[in-house]
Amino acid sequence: MVSRGQSGTTPSRRDFLRYVAAGAGAVGAGALVTGCAGGAVRKAPVPSGPPRYGGRLRVGVVGGSSKDTLDAHTAVTHPDQARTFQLYDTLLEHDDDYRIRPALAESVESDPQATTWTIRLREGVEFHHGKTVTAEDVIHSLRRIADPDDPKNGAVGLSSLDLGAMRAMDSRTVRLTLSRPDVTLPDQFAEYSNGIVPVDYDPARPVGSGPFRHDSFDPGQQSLFTKNPRYWRDGEPYVDELVIIDFPDDTARINALLGGQVDAIDQVPLGLLRVLDADPNLRLLESETGSWLPFTMRVDRPPFDDVRVRQAFRLVVDREQMVRQVLGGHGRVGNDLYAPADPLFNSALPQRRRDVAKARQLLREAGKEGLTVELVTSPVAAGVVEAAQVFAQQAADAGITVTIRRVDTGEFFGDAYLSWDFAQDFWFTRNFLAQASSGSLPDSPYNETHWDHPEFNRLVREARATTDEARRRDLIARAQQIEWESGGYIVWGFPNQLDAHSVRVVGLAPDKSGIPLNSYGFRHAWLAQ
Repeated sequence: MVSRGQSGTTPSRRDFLRYVAAGAGAVGAGALVTGCAGGAVRKAPVPSGPPRYGGRLRVGVVGGSSKDTLDAHTAVTHPDQARTFQLYDTLLEHDDDYRIRPALAESVESDPQATTWTIRLREGVEFHHGKTVTAEDVIHSLRRIADPDDPKNGAVGLSSLDLGAMRAMDSRTVRLTLSRPDVTLPDQFAEYSNGIVPVDYDPARPVGSGPFRHDSFDPGQQSLFTKNPRYWRDGEPYVDELVIIDFPDDTARINALLGGQVDAIDQVPLGLLRVLDADPNLRLLESETGSWLPFTMRVDRPPFDDVRVRQAFRLVVDREQMVRQVLGGHGRVGNDLYAPADPLFNSALPQRRRDVAKARQLLREAGKEGLTVELVTSPVAAGVVEAAQVFAQQAADAGITVTIRRVDTGEFFGDAYLSWDFAQDFWFTRNFLAQASSGSLPDSPYNETHWDHPEFNRLVREARATTDEARRRDLIARAQQIEWESGGYIVWGFPNQLDAHSVRVVGLAPDKSGIPLNSYGFRHAWLAQ
């Protein structure tokens, strides 16, 4: 069994070169040839033919701690999220191009005013314990998420629901009457945090309708799942067992893949891309995404309660250098705005560029010359710690001293999470209104910058209630302009998602969601011989 930090059973970092050398000579006939830094490497061909059933898929996932959870509606870390995709299904989902499509629901429709929504469930879908998924389960799930006394991660996104007005029209049909119009419900229904659970749901014995059933769970270590033989998608899943292993440490995760102790990993450290690409037995999986790794400034506490300080910090960032050094060129620059994949994204705002002289001027006007700040960082996603180091170097040019405090992922997401004055985080691809609901409203579950701008709040809420797309575009553009001018995020870039897996693993594809390993789609992965 592999667990984090078990260096005694995994090869050391020094062994990377040995693995590369050994692997380069172990290629069979018919292999493909690709270029790499050290010369041509013969890659094993992608297996062809129909998917093969059986086997155990072992996956190393970044992060995790004793606070890990199996609760369908409270996932925070990568391991939590990876488990959620295996156990639970959502009403709708995003495809590989981030377009919404049906999942548990065969249809979700609204009236012209977006105040009444009707959900029609697929027929005959069962939970792991054999109960049929019904309208009452949908109502129970939505009430559990949006419970005002115990709101879950998706509560703000579902805040337009009138919890007392949800009705089961028949066993497969739910009628939702909203307290206000809301055009974002399809986005919310596609969020992994809004999975459907049975009316007798108990997170201590988690039951969903997902492709795998819970078998065992050791928080901070690993979790084991077995195939759901009654899964509703034709032919899926393919593997009999799935093991998800926590790896807070990058080196241990990479070693486990190189040593064959896991079959796939998420979040490849960019500094080791060439090492993995040089191994003929491994394949990289790269996706351009709308995910982001922001710096987060608390706008309600000094020194970031002064907008001039926030603007100065944004101006010291050399975004092109960040993408080159932190992402190795595997990404693109940001403009202090999230949701670049949203069709209504405000692309008219000028690209913010580095201006150290202006940053110094703003700090001088704010009386903050020679400022010293602590930046809390953690390896919660690939590139986060590296970004902190590059930012500290860049900020020094403006007379800012950044003291980096690195904590483990358990501490980062522990009791102090969302209260750091200056920190970092990671977010997957989301459209603007869904993202704003998650992180930029005063009642958002992850408002890490403590942003509370009355006009911004009004614009977002009005946009959610506006069915006219042109009008909604205008409202979003103004809201994004406010956040661009005075918000608490530094959105310096959008990294590509980079994962790696054994050549034996088949069925994973590039995906715009930013969610690793093809949106943790282990249901459609299979193991070749």
